[in-house]
Amino acid sequence: MRESVFETLVGLGVLVVAGIFLWFGMARGADAGASGETVEIGARFSSAATIDRGTDVRMAGVKIGTVRDVSLDRERAEALVTFAVNSDILPLGDGTSARVQSEGLLGGAYINLEPAEGFGEIVACGAGEELFGDTGCGEILYAQGSVDLMTLFASFASGNGGDSE
Repeated sequence: MRESVFETLVGLGVLVVAGIFLWFGMARGADAGASGETVEIGARFSSAATIDRGTDVRMAGVKIGTVRDVSLDRERAEALVTFAVNSDILPLGDGTSARVQSEGLLGGAYINLEPAEGFGEIVACGAGEELFGDTGCGEILYAQGSVDLMTLFASFASGNGGDSE
């Protein structure tokens, strides 16, 4: 009887500690690194295989936001990636590009924003405007998706990846 009560109390303690970690992770993890007010912008990628909700968005190596949503545009067969970024980085030049980059061979991926001037500006969507809608608000026009390393290695192994004469 004594061991049963002791085991129950230890189990309850483990559950409480796990609950605290879960609460902390959910409360702080989604917007970690995002200081101040955030706005939503997005990009269309041909491949977003390594991108999930919560993936970092960086500029010059500094975390400026996180991925909020990844969905599929069935008509254009593209991944629509929505990210929440610090509002103080806007407006961006419309020559800005978004690229999925790897942190290493075994590491995760992140989205790197590379600001560039263009003929206009990328601004957040206003009231009544929709991201990826007809107005084009908040959309980064130049995006490069993730590279499938296995396909890349296979192309080099078969001799299709280099100059062969």
